Amino acid sequence: MGVLSVAVLSIRACFVTRAHLMIEILALRQQVAVMKRSQKRPRLRVRDRVFWIWLMRLWPYWKSALVIVKPETVVGCLITS
Repeated sequence: MGVLSVAVLSIRACFVTRAHLMIEILALRQQVAVMKRSQKRPRLRVRDRVFWIWLMRLWPYWKSALVIVKPETVVGCLITS
């Protein structure tokens, strides 16, 4: 990670609430867990989808933490359930 990235993230952390940061960390850790158990393409399990549906309803900034799937995938899962 570059020095500029660290500086930007540090400044951003000053303006974001602690709860927001904790939820974002939780969301990023969940994605890392999915990546660790996947070989090529990450496969979301039902519990992963439930996690993202729950997070979507709880946290208005949930899209900002998505890295491995598109937001439409989570919303589409909600509609088909």
